[in-house]
Amino acid sequence: MTTETEYQHPLMAAYWKQLDTRFPQVEEVFEDCMAEALAVLTRAGLDAYLEAARVIGKLGRGVEPMLAFMEAWPSTAKAVGESALPAVMVLIQRMQKSPNGRAIAPFLQTLAPVARRLKAQELLQDYLDITLNFMERTTGSIHGHHTTFPSPGLPEFFAQAPNLLSQLTLAGLKNWVEYGIRNYRTHPERQKDYFSLQSADSRAVLQRERHGTLLVDVERKLDMYLRGLWRDSDHLVPYSTAFDEIRKPIPYYDKLGIRLPDVYDDADNVSGLDRYRAVLAHIVGHRRWSEAQVADNWSPFQRMAVEFFEDCRIETLLIREYPGLRKLFLALHPEPLETSCDPETTSCLRHRMTMLSRALLDPDHGYVDADLNDFVARFHAVMAQGTSSMQEIASLALSYVARTRRQSDQFARVHFDNTVVDYRDDNRQLWKFIEAGDEEDAFDEERKIEPGEEIRGLPPRHYPEWDYSSQTYRPDWASVYEALHPSGNPADIDRLLQKHSALAKQLKKMLDLLKPQDKVRIRYQEEGSELDLDVAIRSLIDFKGGATPDPRINMSHKTSGRDITVMLLLDLSESLNKKAAGSDQTILELSQEAVSLLAWAIEKLGDPFAIAGFHSNTRHDVRYLHIKGYGEHFNDDVKARLAAMEAGYSTRMGAAMRHAAHYLAARPADKKLMLILTDGRSSDVDAHDERLLIEDARQAVKELDRQDIFPYCISLDPKADEYVGDIFGRQFTVIDHIERLPERLPQLFMALTK
Repeated sequence: MTTETEYQHPLMAAYWKQLDTRFPQVEEVFEDCMAEALAVLTRAGLDAYLEAARVIGKLGRGVEPMLAFMEAWPSTAKAVGESALPAVMVLIQRMQKSPNGRAIAPFLQTLAPVARRLKAQELLQDYLDITLNFMERTTGSIHGHHTTFPSPGLPEFFAQAPNLLSQLTLAGLKNWVEYGIRNYRTHPERQKDYFSLQSADSRAVLQRERHGTLLVDVERKLDMYLRGLWRDSDHLVPYSTAFDEIRKPIPYYDKLGIRLPDVYDDADNVSGLDRYRAVLAHIVGHRRWSEAQVADNWSPFQRMAVEFFEDCRIETLLIREYPGLRKLFLALHPEPLETSCDPETTSCLRHRMTMLSRALLDPDHGYVDADLNDFVARFHAVMAQGTSSMQEIASLALSYVARTRRQSDQFARVHFDNTVVDYRDDNRQLWKFIEAGDEEDAFDEERKIEPGEEIRGLPPRHYPEWDYSSQTYRPDWASVYEALHPSGNPADIDRLLQKHSALAKQLKKMLDLLKPQDKVRIRYQEEGSELDLDVAIRSLIDFKGGATPDPRINMSHKTSGRDITVMLLLDLSESLNKKAAGSDQTILELSQEAVSLLAWAIEKLGDPFAIAGFHSNTRHDVRYLHIKGYGEHFNDDVKARLAAMEAGYSTRMGAAMRHAAHYLAARPADKKLMLILTDGRSSDVDAHDERLLIEDARQAVKELDRQDIFPYCISLDPKADEYVGDIFGRQFTVIDHIERLPERLPQLFMALTK
């Protein structure tokens, strides 16, 4: 047997010891399984993975369940998230305690393809619930006797699950399983035939439950639709409509992606694919044009009216861009009859709002209500002025509420027939709440961090990587996870600035020479940097004469001669933890001081700038940490993130530069400067050819040039001359005496931007 000392890498030996198994079959594939797991799982997820494998190996079911789990879980975690593991282990423990222990291996063998099909942890949980219900209702009940017989059809069900989910939604799968349980619960052989798709009625029920367009089948088309027509991109996350009988879920979007139903049937001569397109177009419109409003002081009726008017404003703007959308929206929009609701007995609020919504989109609506037609005309008058704004539309909606409110709107009986516009989202993004209350799950509130999400942050962006041997890009090769950098104590940065106060005074003299002199006055300001004497005297005369004085008696200035935007990209790889030559400080500490001084200097100049750090752990996990955004000043929040800087992992420079360029390229500026501060060459643990990532970084620099971004490398590696010129050409500086970095970095910036 292999012992822990026989592994060349001490970390791999520690993992093997943690696994605590003597199965030779596991030993043969252990390193391959760990390589995949290390690329996908966080540190906590890796520990949970090894512990779960150890527990499965001790179940007394032989090597097969353990092998199946070790090979399946990394792919499963990649598809649905590593936080799904506890739910999977709960089902395994339930199976172990029941007579169904032999079904554990078949369950694990198909877990990864099932997860790739479902693509969401919530849907995997629904699948596990279906499995548990199946197991409990078909175990120990053959011929009506209480026995220890296992569920006969369970292994066959697991074997067929990936195939079934390629044809059915979870709702359809639930109905198919329910039919089999109801009819064959007490017939072992027929149950096996049913769940292995051998019987005629099994295939007939399968055909009956097949319907609609599955999101997973058209996801790629919809992604291209988003990118191509709308220049937008986000994760499409499915939800099932089968398990919420009281209130059916509605499409929405949040920080994790766009949530869509897992299936759409054809409706009103509109295909399921086009229904998905209508939903995505509507959501893109909100993301592009809507602004969240404070909702605390508005009544439910007022908010409902604002939502209907804003939905129609968004769709009007979408139709201007692509006129063919009008036909699609009207085909899916309900068309209630004007006389279908009786206001004497029923609240007709939803009915009126749906009619108004239809009339705002349909020039040939045919409604005769005077108030409705008046507000349709006023709406189109507002829209004729341009894109309008949500504030203008909200004002119009409030006027509509004031004119049309009725006593019957308070009735408990509400008219819902033909009032649901099902391609619209739930509008959670339109509102923000100042006071916490029942609305604490508001769109703009900080979301609870899920387990394992502390490192990942937002969903990944995928970037290509250059393969110099084939002279082609590897598409979507590197996954970049971005998040806000953790915070520390901002006072630490203030102490660093105080430490270099003498240097700061020298820099201030240089900054005064760099500051543009061509200032432009901005007059008629209620608040400004100085008094506008002419306006102030005129206002005083008005006041003495009894007229209302103009309060805009101040003026301010803006700089008109320097248009530079800066991105400072920091290499936060493990090597920064080394002591700097000739200094008792680490390279990380010196970098922290230098970046703090540079940030102070750029803030004094008034140039927009951002700071971000990066490191990587294989191409699957490039981490991009926001330290300062363009819209932030160099304040305590930014200083707190700088104070918490830590170093670890490797340096996949090309992916980080491409992601930084994603933000820098969008800035309106004459000159865009990207400063890359690094202490070594581009490398990563999964790149065995040392030239591979150097050539990719070189290609990334070429891409920056094409985007009119000027990249400049400041290298702290004494051996950088061997490779840095290959990447950056002449656009680099090597700082041999790292202890002088706090002095040299601001000086280099000023030299580049003077």
